[in-house]
Amino acid sequence: QVQLVESGGRLVQAGGSLKLSCATSELILNKYGMGWFRQAPGKEREFVAAISRGGTWTSYHDSVKGRFTISRDNERNTVYLQMNSLQVQDTAIYYCAAQASSYGSPDPTRYDKWGQGTQVTVSS
Repeated sequence: QVQLVESGGRLVQAGGSLKLSCATSELILNKYGMGWFRQAPGKEREFVAAISRGGTWTSYHDSVKGRFTISRDNERNTVYLQMNSLQVQDTAIYYCAAQASSYGSPDPTRYDKWGQGTQVTVSS
């Protein structure tokens, strides 16, 4: 049973913007901290951003601070990742994840549920 579905990934030029979405069930969004991770070819899965269950706390990897913004709309059961000033090194598959906690951890092993991922490719 699929519970997290990412969308919004595509090919974009460096300097451009994308907004990723992660559709979830109401049960997940009301009880889980949420995170975004990414994995580039040949590399390990990397933390990007996390948001608390209530949306008042966020955390970002240093490489995306000031460029990416994580948010959640609990009425629409959706988590977003707004990505601005995209760089070639942001190219990766982006995954949405849910952690049974009030907050989201940067450690991917702490997450209980994962989406299938959406491809983001940034060209120079």
